[in-house]
Amino acid sequence: MRVLLINPDNPVVTLTEYGKWDKLNKYRVWKPLGLLTLANLTPAHWDVDVIDENLGPADYDRMPRPDVVGLTAFTSQANRAYRIAALFRAKGVPVIMGGIHATMCEDEALQHADTVVTGEAEEVWAQVLADAAAGRLQRRYAGGLAQTDRIAAARHDLFAGKYYFGAIQTTRGCPLCCNFCSVTVFNGGRFRHRPVEHVIEELRHVKEKFILFVDDNLIGTRRDHIAYSKELFRAMIREGLTTPWICQATINFADDEELLDLARRAGCVGVFIGFESTTEAGLVAIHKKFNIVRGKDIPGSVRRIQKHRISVVGSFIMGIDTDEKGIGEITARACDTYGLDAANVMILTPLPGTALYREMAEQQRIIASNYPEDWQYYTLCHPVAQYRNFSWPELNDEIHRFNEIFYSYGRIIRRLGRLVVRLWRNPRALAVGIVANLSYRFNHIRDMRVNETRSDTAPATSTDHSTNVGVAH
Repeated sequence: MRVLLINPDNPVVTLTEYGKWDKLNKYRVWKPLGLLTLANLTPAHWDVDVIDENLGPADYDRMPRPDVVGLTAFTSQANRAYRIAALFRAKGVPVIMGGIHATMCEDEALQHADTVVTGEAEEVWAQVLADAAAGRLQRRYAGGLAQTDRIAAARHDLFAGKYYFGAIQTTRGCPLCCNFCSVTVFNGGRFRHRPVEHVIEELRHVKEKFILFVDDNLIGTRRDHIAYSKELFRAMIREGLTTPWICQATINFADDEELLDLARRAGCVGVFIGFESTTEAGLVAIHKKFNIVRGKDIPGSVRRIQKHRISVVGSFIMGIDTDEKGIGEITARACDTYGLDAANVMILTPLPGTALYREMAEQQRIIASNYPEDWQYYTLCHPVAQYRNFSWPELNDEIHRFNEIFYSYGRIIRRLGRLVVRLWRNPRALAVGIVANLSYRFNHIRDMRVNETRSDTAPATSTDHSTNVGVAH
């Protein structure tokens, strides 16, 4: 028996059609960790192959015919996943779909696949394959939340040499409940930690030059969460597993000097922090109240992290109902004031399953609702809804204004100069800062070309809100 696991590409923001500068995107791609985990859980009597379309197009017609196909997809990959599913189903190959989009839009996914697995698939994967082998696949399997001490290591041996970044996960779940994020719905509202010894054992098999901890928040928000992170970092130092790595965290990363010291010694060279908004009103609007710490010295917090030779990349959202004209320049100036080494700006996007989606659907504000075709635009880089104070061209102009200011060549040179002074003894950490600035700059140029094309015809995407906004469950 043979199972083929596929991670689809997104045709709008594909990372495989390299131009002169788009080759920097190889530093922004990492292994499809979920599929590689399922590959390790696949029984020995099954042959398993994994395809990641982010590495390049796949010629499925020339491949040996599988007995079953497994597809995962974020929302922006959904319609590509459906096209792949149709190709294999036309050949009589049963298709199983899972991942966050299939979980949030289960009924829609069932129109395109033979079987849908909702939630985390580890607990039910063996049963799914047993049923497939016996020809009795059920239409739905509920994976639920996996027990973290039973989460298998990923097959890091697959795709050897194909990625610059390796990937590993130590926790699942998030208690913050931001209205734009579906992590809490998919992975639960509390941090669930894998045993430290399991993470350490898996790290021994990650051979890439850099590692990305894919946890939505590596350090958590409470003392016990941070205590776990310290235990993990001490174990990494003790075992010599200090390959350079980056992670996502909240600004409280800066509040514990021991944590910062241990993170640096364990190999941390960069942290991605979701600031989301420069105003308290904006944070309240998106329900990220954890970031509201009155009187907090954000530039001081950033400097404390950087003092440990860890670069800080900030993430911001535009299109929040409290945002007004000029938010692009305001955000760019704030990033300069914070002293960030790089920054990423995204457009407020109502992903299915989120509180934001429900709110905007009820208000009939979702415009890109010709599903499943319009899912490809839910990349966080493209307008898809009605924004209170911006038309689509105006919101694109704000994003453009941010990038033209923050990623002007003069500012890039000044930031890189500061990075050289701080990181000259750590060339790999320095490389992260250089690549981040250049790739953001040139991807911004490409994204603006796509947005300019779409903005001219935006209202025509869909006019019948009443029939199109109810697909998320």
